[in-house]
Amino acid sequence: MSKSKLHQLKDFRNFLYLVWKHLNLPDPTPLQYDIADFMQDGPKRSVIMAFRGVGKSWICSAYAVHQLLLDPTKNILVVSASKNRADDFSTFTLKIIHDIPVLQDLIPKNDQRFSKIAFDVGPAPAAHAPSVKSLGISSQLTGSRADIIIADDIEVPNNSATQGMRDKLDEQVKEFEAIIKPLDTSRILFLGTPQCEDSIYNKLRERGYNARIWTSEYPSKDLVVKNYDDDIAPFITKKITDESVGTTTEPTRFSDLDLEERKMSYGRTGYALQFMLNPRLSDADRYPLKINDLVITDIDTDLAPEKIIWSSDKDNENKDLPNVGLGGDRYHKPSKTIGDMIPYTGSVMSIDPSGRGKDETGYAVVKMLNGQLFVPQAGGLKGGYDEQTLKLLVNIAKDNKVNKIIIESNFGDGMFQELLKPILFTMYPCSVEEVRHSKQKELRIIDVLEPVLNQHKLIVDPSVVQHDYKSAQGYPIEHQAKYMLMYQLSRITKDKGSLIHDDRLDALSIAVAYWVEQMNQVVDNNISSRKQELLDKELTSFTDSFYKRTVKGRSKAMLWS
Repeated sequence: MSKSKLHQLKDFRNFLYLVWKHLNLPDPTPLQYDIADFMQDGPKRSVIMAFRGVGKSWICSAYAVHQLLLDPTKNILVVSASKNRADDFSTFTLKIIHDIPVLQDLIPKNDQRFSKIAFDVGPAPAAHAPSVKSLGISSQLTGSRADIIIADDIEVPNNSATQGMRDKLDEQVKEFEAIIKPLDTSRILFLGTPQCEDSIYNKLRERGYNARIWTSEYPSKDLVVKNYDDDIAPFITKKITDESVGTTTEPTRFSDLDLEERKMSYGRTGYALQFMLNPRLSDADRYPLKINDLVITDIDTDLAPEKIIWSSDKDNENKDLPNVGLGGDRYHKPSKTIGDMIPYTGSVMSIDPSGRGKDETGYAVVKMLNGQLFVPQAGGLKGGYDEQTLKLLVNIAKDNKVNKIIIESNFGDGMFQELLKPILFTMYPCSVEEVRHSKQKELRIIDVLEPVLNQHKLIVDPSVVQHDYKSAQGYPIEHQAKYMLMYQLSRITKDKGSLIHDDRLDALSIAVAYWVEQMNQVVDNNISSRKQELLDKELTSFTDSFYKRTVKGRSKAMLWS
């Protein structure tokens, strides 16, 4: 390659244009050029967060080739969530080298390493470490050495769904510091979109990594200050006006309508994470229901302690259960129980039938004793009106000795109840009640559950948490968490449509609402009884006084005979 040509290609943006041309792609967009500029001139430890579909991985593959073009002695380590994804990155990098004429000098020689797992470039000197090596984040990283570490989408739903998974990923990432060469030119570069509110990318920022964020829409200036810590790319902030807020930042590839459709598909929370890259979603006001407030303990079918005491002490944490809650969410065992084991006041089972696009029939069994609510079983079943599903639901009711089944009747016009009755009659006769709601679902669920959780009156059997997690594994990986009761509980907001799936949580709220209403009725009755007692006392006092004043010497019996 001529010196003039090489000088021209020193700027990575020019090189990116060349690569895009040879791949028969449209010219790089202004936003892609801006990502490329930060990629080449950014700090030694950088985090690039850009919305899904913007092409950041392809840009980074071109960046890896560009670095080897400028300095063939460099060693680049590519790490992704899976080995296959990392190999795809290095395979694409090899394709760029082979397909572009000006890069032919970089093609590995016959005596050099040449595979998608690891390869050398032509001018590279003999060395223990290859020019490019690809590994999955769970692979053996120890022993590798690199001038540049590219962590491409290391966080995916499959390794970040639970707190334990996130903690493990955090430890794996720390290994990078032992791998990177202690040179001024060395770099660690993370690329990705957050998969959860407690994202590894947010933790990296807290450790001193410099983040640069490219959102799919122009955020408001207030939102930039409040939620992004000035990490939004200047390319975007400079263009924020009253008119641009809410419009696409990449108009040549994503129209406003296209983004709106994606918002509907991903849901508000999913879109906020993966397209707006909002790192402040764990705000307490936004997510009012906390896993922290649950009491986790074994629940008997017939008896329960008279009183259970909750405690947030670390000694009471249950670390064995899969946790899909937000950062800081923990399961807590009771600190102690008070009183004897006595029978429940009653037991109900709620059912939220599938229908009109729903994937699951949600159910929950809730028992009550002394104002405390016990959940021995809850979850979701695929299907809705088929006989198998109906029999499963009746067996759950039978096993838990429920007194009443409550059915959400907003869909189906009572059909679910009519189909369930004959099976109940033959398998487990018990009363059935339909409920209908008109209030916005999200507000209704939060209004019912929040005060119960705040008072730590919801006691859950650990098997509920375990089954909730396992039962969602049959769904596609990217959607599993969304079907889980505990995920739904910790992610619901007051925004309409905040959850894509809410069947399990809705069923729980219906059963809890039944007992809340019963408890309120008891309180009202107690108040009325108390008022009557006071009136009776006043009447007795009056009559006694009257008797003493007007009927001297005569007995009370004589007066009222």
